[in-house]
Amino acid sequence: MGLSGCGIYGFTGASISPDIKTISIQTFYNNAPLGPSNMTATFTEMIKDYYQQNTSLTIVDEEGDLQVDGYIANYQISPVAANANRGTGDVSSLSRITITVFATYVNTQDDQFDFERKFSFFKDYDPNQTDLASNEQDFVEEIFDQIILDIFNASVANW
Repeated sequence: MGLSGCGIYGFTGASISPDIKTISIQTFYNNAPLGPSNMTATFTEMIKDYYQQNTSLTIVDEEGDLQVDGYIANYQISPVAANANRGTGDVSSLSRITITVFATYVNTQDDQFDFERKFSFFKDYDPNQTDLASNEQDFVEEIFDQIILDIFNASVANW
């Protein structure tokens, strides 16, 4: 039994018109005052890889049928839960890394899907049990995975 069809459909959940063949993804620069210095390269390569693996679109340098760009807007570490510790005062028993990315999406074939918006996600960790310096890159990549999924769903999956 063969599978055939026409129109707009993809097995990854992507809803891409057959007329759309290319995507351009510009560098997502780091405008956040904090965070690892390699976030620009990490995020940009991860989002390109995700679109390549989950669509049949060809990535071009500029002027793609679909266009994605933006910047890393914020990187923040904040306490989530306090832990009363006798003699030393309250200390954080849980901290949260939050990253916000601003993304612009342009569909040159149908502008009803265009958007400009912020995407944000976080990772909680216990600073008393987890060394941030040793785990920060993994945490950042985990957060980026979710943000990229959200951007993908908002753009080509139209969710």
